[in-house]
Amino acid sequence: MQHFKALLLAGTLALVVATPSVADISRDPNGVNVSSQGATTVFITFGNLQNQVPVEATWCGELIPAAPDLGLRCDPATVFGRLPIRFDQSRLAGSAFTDIMSIPPSVARRAYQAAAAGETSSFFYVRRFVSTVGGPDEYVFVTCRLAGGGARVPLALLDVQLRFASDLPVVSVLTGDLPPQLEAEISYNGTGRLEGRWEVVLPGDDPPTSRDLLTEASLPIEERPLQRRYLEIGRFNEFLPPTGRVVLPGPDPQLLPTEVEGLHQVLLRIEASDDKEGDSNLAAAGAGQGVVHSGAVAGFPLPALRYFVGSAPTGWAASAGNGLELIAPPQDSEVAATELIFRWHLARDAVVYRLEIETAAGGALHSALLQQGIGSYQAPTFVAAAAADKELRWRVLALLPEDRELGRTDWRGLRLAAPEESDSP
Repeated sequence: MQHFKALLLAGTLALVVATPSVADISRDPNGVNVSSQGATTVFITFGNLQNQVPVEATWCGELIPAAPDLGLRCDPATVFGRLPIRFDQSRLAGSAFTDIMSIPPSVARRAYQAAAAGETSSFFYVRRFVSTVGGPDEYVFVTCRLAGGGARVPLALLDVQLRFASDLPVVSVLTGDLPPQLEAEISYNGTGRLEGRWEVVLPGDDPPTSRDLLTEASLPIEERPLQRRYLEIGRFNEFLPPTGRVVLPGPDPQLLPTEVEGLHQVLLRIEASDDKEGDSNLAAAGAGQGVVHSGAVAGFPLPALRYFVGSAPTGWAASAGNGLELIAPPQDSEVAATELIFRWHLARDAVVYRLEIETAAGGALHSALLQQGIGSYQAPTFVAAAAADKELRWRVLALLPEDRELGRTDWRGLRLAAPEESDSP
């Protein structure tokens, strides 16, 4: 009898080890429709975290048991990609974790190719959670079902471009004058109501943070009322059909303030709308009560549109760029080819700078990207050698993430000095 009990116990232990442990962390939604032809962004709530913190997120075609850890993890042979850090807008608050799943087009393309080759038309988003008290890792997955980018996909913004009816990156107007009309070109998935407002950051106001520039639906429910507010100059409530692109007219230009001199910023503030495809049930996720509406979620901060009010000429604001200004060589100066060093004042909000060098006639010779904090650049020797007429011009552009332009300087000309003749016979 004792021998039989020992065998039974050993068999039970073997069965437990062979069976993958089930993750205790809950999530909602646990399955979503995603675009098969491009990016998709989805609001997901994870709950019941117990001394655990989220780490990497991975997309894959198949799952395998995570034993000795908990849950199911990605099969390494079917990984489609990992969530880029720049897209990670997630927030951990106690036992709840708000995740903004931003699927890049490259992942959607790999999933579509796998489906076209005969694999299933769904794939998986897997979050790994690490214990802070020495427990096992826990893997939690969300099923992503390939679909079109239309009505059954969560309403999500994929790209937003703000622009004035002007070629200048920063518009300058005289005090009391009327700025040009502006508009927002928006790419999106899904369908639903686009609700929000236009605001203006006045000179002297505290600038918005990157969290302030997110759409309301991209934030946890408790963080949404904390976004900084500015001068409201208009509201909108537009229905977005499942066409994927819309041009949203800006506010009446007469409402844009021009009484105070200085740099102004126009903000597009998108509020969360009721979108059934993107709802997250907090009770189902073990993260509270109620449903979080996340219509118009976005995985990136929305851009700001700048205009300068003052007595400076129109071209000055474009060259100002938050402090961007050329230093040396001076305008129309003569410089030795071996001393071709360019210097400029740094712009406060720039991420990188692009130095452009051309011939006097406008032919491109050389360009260089410099990171923030670097305000000088020595041109390579081939630049002078390529300038046959020895007449050059140069400028610097201050850039924001994704090559969005913050400001640019005017072109500045220079002449290359003739090389000195050698005294040797």
